[in-house]
Amino acid sequence: MSADGSAVATRPAPSGLRLEKVDFDHLPGWTADDHAAALSAFAGGADVLADHPPKPRASGIAVPLLAERIREAANQGDTGAAAARRFFETRFEAYAVAPDRSSAFFTGYYEPVVAGTRTPSSTFAHPIYARPGDLVDIDPDCLPSGFETGSRFGQQRTDGSLSPYPDRAAIRSGVLADRGLELVYLADPVDVFFIHIQGSARIRLIEGGEMRVTYAAKSGHPYTPIGRVLIEMGVLPPGGATMATIRRWLADNPGDADAVMARNRSYIFFRETPVADANLGPVAAAKVPLTPGRSLAVDRLIHTFHTPVWVDTRLPDDQSFRRLMIAHDTGSAIVGAGRGDIFIGSGGAAGKIAGALQSTGRFVVLFPRPE
Repeated sequence: MSADGSAVATRPAPSGLRLEKVDFDHLPGWTADDHAAALSAFAGGADVLADHPPKPRASGIAVPLLAERIREAANQGDTGAAAARRFFETRFEAYAVAPDRSSAFFTGYYEPVVAGTRTPSSTFAHPIYARPGDLVDIDPDCLPSGFETGSRFGQQRTDGSLSPYPDRAAIRSGVLADRGLELVYLADPVDVFFIHIQGSARIRLIEGGEMRVTYAAKSGHPYTPIGRVLIEMGVLPPGGATMATIRRWLADNPGDADAVMARNRSYIFFRETPVADANLGPVAAAKVPLTPGRSLAVDRLIHTFHTPVWVDTRLPDDQSFRRLMIAHDTGSAIVGAGRGDIFIGSGGAAGKIAGALQSTGRFVVLFPRPE
């Protein structure tokens, strides 16, 4: 039954997930959205379909149909707003994962833009590392002894045995030094830490030009949000952990900052990629560049990449955010059917919005209609 007691249509999913059908004209803000922008972000998936096809997930999306819809979008002659809206309304059906408008939860992320150099100095002394050669993928369902539940990476020793990889504190102490893994050096270790959280960055090189670093792998240790650590320490109030308040505390307490950041034992490794289009973000987990305001990070075990998702939430300034987005990315903290992380864009202005975005809302998945 719906909130008003009327009968509603539901769609079974393999995971037992409850999906409630919604008419497009019953989605507040649907008609006002820029469907042409959503269509462009959706059609971008056509470039990677052959090498990186979508995978079936617990939501029950029909993957062959989704791939066909992506190809249709890429070949659509009329890409104007009205035609784009018709495309989504006629080729898809909308099902709410979080039917109530406060049952989903959204945060934001962005691509930091910071200064750096390829040559270390007393000022630029904090490296961003490439993936080490002894870091190997492991099967989380067949973990060797000593590994934490859910681990996906480990260290392969010279004798062939596997052990957990050194964690953040060990790496910060220098266990990877002098191995030629340094991609670039930054001036502030807190910048390095938050680039790990965001998963990518654009570096304005002191020697000239720009480089982009994007996620390559991680140490395998579980992610611990240090905002929660600071709340448990009593230095931030409950609900008061935002990127701005965390950074302010770390800057004001340099003697304790390393120890607090080390509580997040997960460590991220990167690869260098070109900045092909400054208007787009880095290549995401779905192997397409992130589109500001249109790319969404989702739980990769529940949702299929490239799936359109209607997001209804509010920004930190309390403005409504109602947009058709595309599931392009994922993240360690993005867990649950109604959990979304909105890619805001690149640079400081995007960072202010992303760092303060913590809002409930509505999460509606678009399923491709059968022919």
